[in-house]
Amino acid sequence: MDSAELRALQAPIKERYRADPKAGLVTLRAKGALDEANIACKVETGRALVAAGLHPATGGSGLELCSGDMLLEALVACAGVTLKAVATALDIPLKSGAVSAEGDLDFRGTLGVAKDAPVGFAAIRLRFDLETDAPQDKLDQLLKLTERYCVVYQTIKSGPPVAVALHRA
Repeated sequence: MDSAELRALQAPIKERYRADPKAGLVTLRAKGALDEANIACKVETGRALVAAGLHPATGGSGLELCSGDMLLEALVACAGVTLKAVATALDIPLKSGAVSAEGDLDFRGTLGVAKDAPVGFAAIRLRFDLETDAPQDKLDQLLKLTERYCVVYQTIKSGPPVAVALHRA
């Protein structure tokens, strides 16, 4: 897909959202079911059923996906798609590229071993390795716009309010 095709694809969508701002409001959902036999949760991904479980650092077998890994995978996926879309829109040629994310966790916090240890990632690093002949100023613009428009990155960075509720089934 080139920039003209991307613009043609997105133009009517953008116009609709300009004309009707409420049309741009979408609620995304995720669902899962607790595993009856194991410490795991089966998550519906839209494409398959994925079993998430304890990380081996907290006693998990490693057979199920760790939700921390899934968070980083979501960041990599979103950032990669966003970067590719921005590069396409700006006509920045990419010969190849790789996206990686890593995050630091102190599992003492998760296991309640040390009250001063945080629960959650203490730091996350997102990296793009691109093979391109584009000038540095274009790459700086590419990174800036990727950060600006990547939903998962902005969500992690901004820390929106999250409501939690428990209901009897």
